[in-house]
Amino acid sequence: MREFKRILVTSALPYANGPLHIGHLAGAYLSADVYVRFQRLMGKDIVFVCGSDEHGAAITIKAMKEGLSPQQIVDKYHALFEKTFSRIGISFDMYHRTSEPLHHETSQEFFRKLYKKGEFQEKESEQYFDEEAGQFLADRYIMGTCPKCGNGEAYGDQCEKCGSSLSPTDLINPVSTLSGKKPVLKTTKHWYLPLDQYETWLRKWIETGELDGKVLHDPDVWKNHVLGQCKSWLDGGLQPRAMTRDLDWGVDVPRDIKGHEGKKLYVWMDAPIGYISSTKQWAINNKKNWKKYWQDDETALIHFIGKDNIVFHCLIFPAILRAHGDYILPVNVPANQFMNLEGKKISTSRNWAVWVHEYLDDLPGREDELRYAMIKNMPELKDSEFTWKGYQDANNNELVNNLANFVNRVMVLANKYYDGKVPAFDEDMDFIGPDDQYEAAFHDSELLRLFDDSHELCDFLRKFDFRSAQKVLMDISTRGNQILQFNEPWKTIKENPEAVKAVLNLCLQYVAAMAILSRPFLPFTSDKIRTLLNLPHLEEKGELNKMLDQLSEGKPLLKKGHKIGEPIHLFTRIDDETIQKQIDKLAGSSPVEEPSEKPVAPELKPEVTYDDFQKLDIRTATIIAAEKIEKADKLLKLTLDLGFEQRTVVSGIAEHYSPESVVGRKVSLLANLAPRKMRGVESQGMILMAENGDGKLSFVSAEDGWADGQVIK
Repeated sequence: MREFKRILVTSALPYANGPLHIGHLAGAYLSADVYVRFQRLMGKDIVFVCGSDEHGAAITIKAMKEGLSPQQIVDKYHALFEKTFSRIGISFDMYHRTSEPLHHETSQEFFRKLYKKGEFQEKESEQYFDEEAGQFLADRYIMGTCPKCGNGEAYGDQCEKCGSSLSPTDLINPVSTLSGKKPVLKTTKHWYLPLDQYETWLRKWIETGELDGKVLHDPDVWKNHVLGQCKSWLDGGLQPRAMTRDLDWGVDVPRDIKGHEGKKLYVWMDAPIGYISSTKQWAINNKKNWKKYWQDDETALIHFIGKDNIVFHCLIFPAILRAHGDYILPVNVPANQFMNLEGKKISTSRNWAVWVHEYLDDLPGREDELRYAMIKNMPELKDSEFTWKGYQDANNNELVNNLANFVNRVMVLANKYYDGKVPAFDEDMDFIGPDDQYEAAFHDSELLRLFDDSHELCDFLRKFDFRSAQKVLMDISTRGNQILQFNEPWKTIKENPEAVKAVLNLCLQYVAAMAILSRPFLPFTSDKIRTLLNLPHLEEKGELNKMLDQLSEGKPLLKKGHKIGEPIHLFTRIDDETIQKQIDKLAGSSPVEEPSEKPVAPELKPEVTYDDFQKLDIRTATIIAAEKIEKADKLLKLTLDLGFEQRTVVSGIAEHYSPESVVGRKVSLLANLAPRKMRGVESQGMILMAENGDGKLSFVSAEDGWADGQVIK
């Protein structure tokens, strides 16, 4: 990504009808916070905005269930969001809300501008209407039987049992959730954004980064599953999308527009504009010019979201911004995929979730432990999983045994031998390094190595590879432990005291560097280390950039004679009992599923020889694009990347997976299967799927991190 004068970072606005769970953190907030803290440490002009999404049918449904007004519901969850984000260390510059007058004014200005420019199409359509309640029904106000799986409690937009996307008219025996009566279809008029008319420039912008003769972004640094999902939608043909709804809770269509009565702005003409109103409020509070961050092409706009919001942030919102005419488009949308929990998809309706505020209450003082475990398993390129045992292992084996152990040993030895002062040493002294050899000027060479490792960490962060960056941090801690272990200062203090001074001085430099390098990932730990070193807490105003300059010149980070504090343990072990309580709590909070009959195992196929098996060429691959095949309910046309080439494969998985849900997935491909034409498309192989007793399909793939095109034996 090219250098910009300033950066504006947004995280998806959380919907104010329930608390935050770890899936939310993994999707849009933790990765953004790591990136923003890093850029601040590099001295960049960067602003981080977000806010509560407080409009829509789900808010009013929640209000009815709890016997409260919609405003009371959003007030309740907005306050909880603010507190939870602060407690877990998400460092927004501005956390706003869409119920504020400033947001209503901003959204209405957008709508009015597009209306006056003639960007909208007015269309009539039939929508469900509750005659008893006297109102049109939003998708979530309609329930019925899912046509795909027979679930009798499917919503008008989705079946939560089988995951199928639906429209209200798909439902069998639809019922209004307001009155319990069958709704009728009634004609209504709305304003539509003609996305089909923007398809050409959207495709060029997505695929090449170019628009109006300018290169606005580099598609090579966008994630494959983001580009793949966008291309899949573009290949399927964009359709006009309604920008208004018949609702009683939301932002009013401006009153100076004819036909505004009873109409509210649709969520995608409301929620993402919350980024702009949040920036405006930040600018008012800080006496800044908000337009520089939204209307100057020297600003890099970056959206952090989950994969369910890719199309809206990469196609619909950019279309709205460009239709307005005054706004920049995003230079990257580094969307994460989903984080699962203990082998299952996180489900708020079934209470299968780790609620962040409850975690903070149950395990006080362990904010960074959760941040670390989640970054370690961040779903950057594919779905990942959080388990309580994995969390425990990450804490005990990495944070305690590695990072905390290194810092504590250095602090103890420095206080024991040098009265808590950074020791001076003979800089020409030879001492042993981790490679079992005595080296001259080892101290200087290790500082340069520390610079190289720190630089590598920064490069990963710039590429939105937060898992790799955090691993480098732990590798630096490991290196520090090795320096201690190989030199054994507790043994050599008497026979070679000068070498011990050099070793402890160097290790204190490592600790000082880690106090800064840990800040994006572990901000609370960074503060603790800085306190241990008797240094002020970081203000995130270019300290990392300054550190890199010092290390590149071989200058120490701590001066000789600097007085440090007393040692403390940064992290403590988490015992099995604590973990079991959380596992039991999770199991007890989720409804018990009815046991199903034990499936009868299918008969084994006839025996084959090893030579027969050897003929199969099975390779790892990634789905980079997917689309439905016309007049074929079961077939998807997939484009697979094998690393050395791309293949088209027709797969009968359309009843189980939508095109957008498979883009970015790793698969196993039978690559030497004879080509076969299906519905006019030549299929060049077959992807391997597992099928359970209920006929449900699941992908068979290699572990995370495997390159495409690897042979599976």
